Amino acid sequence: MSRHLYAAILAGGSGTRFWPMSRERFPKQLLEIIGEETLIQQTVRRVLKVVPARNVYVVTNAFQVETIKLQLSNWKDELNFVLEPESRNTGPAIGLAAFRLLRRDPDATMVVLPADHVIKGDGKFKQAVAFGYRLAQQGALVTFGIRPTGPETGYGYIQSDTRALLGTFRGLSGYKVRRFVEKPDLKKAQRFLKSGGYLWNSGMFVWRADRLVEEFALHQPALLKGLQAMDKMIETGGQAAQVVKRYKRLKSVSIDHGLMERSTRATVIPVEFSWLDVGTWSSLENLLPRDKRGNVMTGNIVDIDSHRSIFFTTKRLVGSIGLSDMVVVDTPDATLVCPKSRTQEVKLLVEVLRKRGAPEHVEHTVVYRPWGSYTVLEDARGYKVKRISMLPGRRLSLQMHRQRSEHWVVIAGTARITRGDKVFDLGPGESTGIPIQAKHRLENPGSVPLEVIEVQYGAYVGEDDIVRYQDDYGRSP
Repeated sequence: MSRHLYAAILAGGSGTRFWPMSRERFPKQLLEIIGEETLIQQTVRRVLKVVPARNVYVVTNAFQVETIKLQLSNWKDELNFVLEPESRNTGPAIGLAAFRLLRRDPDATMVVLPADHVIKGDGKFKQAVAFGYRLAQQGALVTFGIRPTGPETGYGYIQSDTRALLGTFRGLSGYKVRRFVEKPDLKKAQRFLKSGGYLWNSGMFVWRADRLVEEFALHQPALLKGLQAMDKMIETGGQAAQVVKRYKRLKSVSIDHGLMERSTRATVIPVEFSWLDVGTWSSLENLLPRDKRGNVMTGNIVDIDSHRSIFFTTKRLVGSIGLSDMVVVDTPDATLVCPKSRTQEVKLLVEVLRKRGAPEHVEHTVVYRPWGSYTVLEDARGYKVKRISMLPGRRLSLQMHRQRSEHWVVIAGTARITRGDKVFDLGPGESTGIPIQAKHRLENPGSVPLEVIEVQYGAYVGEDDIVRYQDDYGRSP
C-alpha cells in the first residue's frame, strides 16, 4: 500500500443508543462487546494491516482521549491524536483531520473509519481499501457499501448506478452513486431488499485529502472557511482558546448530508467482508450466541421461560420470568428495560437524562485512568465519596482544586502523600486532609495496589475542578 495512505479513525461519538453501557465519556467503542478487545482496539489492530501506526490518526475529544489512549497503550507512542473541542458531527471532524494530514503530506489519501464497527475478513477489508485508494487517485469520493442481509431499518442506504462502472479490482467493482437514502421504514426497506440495487451505508470512506477540501469549497464553503482559519491559527501558534472558539462556531453537519449527497464524485464499492454497525442493543442478536429459546445472555442472569430476549448485565444478579422480545441491560447505577423493536429510541431516553442534568448519561460510577481507576460511592450536594484504586508505581498528577478540600483514608497498600512542601507515607487505617487550593499528589510506591477512600467537600465537586502542575501521562493542565 502507498506511503501516502493514512487512516482517520472517528472515535468521538457518544453511542447514545447503547446506553446504559455506553456513556458520553465512555462510548460503545470502548466496550468489550465481542471478544476480549474493545471495538476501538479491534479497529486499530485491523487498520494496522493496511497502514503503519505512524499513519493512523484517532479523532476524538478531550473528555474521551485519556481513556482511549489508555486502551491503545500498546501503540499510543506511534499513533496520532486529533482533538475536537466539542462534537460538531462527522463533517468538521473529518475536515479537521484532513487539514492535519495536508500539513504533513500534500499527497495524503485518507481512509475514514468509525471506531465502533465489527468487521470480519481482514484480507477482504485490505483489498477494498486498496481498490478505494486506486479510485481516489482518479478523484473519486469512495464509500463502502454493504450488501443487505435483511430489511434493516437502522441503517441508511445507497443506491448504486450499475450502468456507471468506474473500475474493477480483484473481483470488486466501483460504481457511481445514484442517491443516498435516509433510514427507511420497514416497507421501504423490504422494497430496497427486493430490488437488489441498494446497499447499506457503512460510513467508511476513501479519498484524497486535497480532493475533500475542494468538495468542501463547492458544497460547504462556510465550513471550509472556518476550518482554514483554524488550521492557520494552529500553524502559527494561535491561542488554544481562540481555536476552541472558532471550532464551536463551525456548522454541525454529517459528511453524508453535507458533502456526499451533494457531490458528483460519490462512488460506492460493494464490499465482500462481513460488517456490522453495533448501533443498538437489538444488533447483539447478530453477534452473540443464543440459547435454545433464542435469548442472548451475558452476565449474572437467572431466567425462567423467556424467549428471544437480550440480557446484558455486569455484577448484580438479574432475575427474569417470561419475557418475550425484550432487552434488559443492567449496570451498577442504571438499568434499561425495553422491547427489542424500540431500541432505536434509547437515544431519546438519553436526551431526557441530558436535559435533567443526570450524571448517568455522562459516565459510569467506575472511571478508568492511566494510574488505575476510581469508583464513585456517593455523590450529593456539597460532597462526593470515591474509592481510588491505584496501580503499583503509579501516581496522580501534581494538582490543586479551587473549590473543594479532600480527605484520604488508606484501606490497603502504602500511600505516599505530597502536600505543599511535605512528603510522607501512610499505611492502612491512617488518614490525612488536603485543604482547598493546596498543591498535592497521591502516589503508590509499593508493589501491590493502593486502595484509598476519598471524601471531597465543597460547593463544587466536579471532575473539571483541577489544575495540573505536573503529569506523567501527558494530560493538559
